Amino acid sequence: MRVHLKGIHRIERRLATGETRIYYYAWRGGPRIDAQPGTPEFIHSYQEAHASLRRPKAGTLMTLIAEFKASAEFRALAPSSLRAYSNYIKLIEAEFGDLPLAALDDRRVRGEFKAWRDRFANTPRKADYMWSTLARILSFSKDRGLIGTNPCEGGGRLYTADRTDKLWRDDDVSAFLVSAAPEMALALMLALWTGQRQGDLLRLPWSAFDGSHIRFQQSKTGRRIVIPAGEP
Repeated sequence: MRVHLKGIHRIERRLATGETRIYYYAWRGGPRIDAQPGTPEFIHSYQEAHASLRRPKAGTLMTLIAEFKASAEFRALAPSSLRAYSNYIKLIEAEFGDLPLAALDDRRVRGEFKAWRDRFANTPRKADYMWSTLARILSFSKDRGLIGTNPCEGGGRLYTADRTDKLWRDDDVSAFLVSAAPEMALALMLALWTGQRQGDLLRLPWSAFDGSHIRFQQSKTGRRIVIPAGEP
């Protein structure tokens, strides 16, 4: 079977004797492969070189991130949450991936983390999500005895929202129900009386209602929910 290896860098050099020799590298600037192309040894050396790129350096924050990403807790997240976490984790890896774990015991590191978060103050929700993602990784690591302290505990939030102008009062609800189509009225009443996420309510089948209760599983948490149906 022929195996196609991507990124192999080939260099041809002329020796002092006049002989031409070809050298192979796992990638441009990468380690040299001291084996003949097409041999099992060549493939093994190539795979080992690339595996070393993915292997986190021992004793750094990258090892905690790798443990968190491999955990059942992380893999159980909803697909949308996984995508969001992955984006913020990439930012953490780029900034602090090589941070020695010993630095987490230095009280000044909290200030370093906060200064990093504050660089994104012009997008406060993103800054808060970055901070909470880092805090969760460190909380996970502390809970499993990988570190002794979590310098991101109780970090506060940058984002605040005033949504008072978006609140519906009783008069607003009544006006809507008077003129809305039945399916829209039902959607509003479901939201008011269950307080559940829009996505879960949109997926709710009629079979979830047994005449007295609404039963379903939350997509984000996986929890099974039973809600008594109010008279309205």
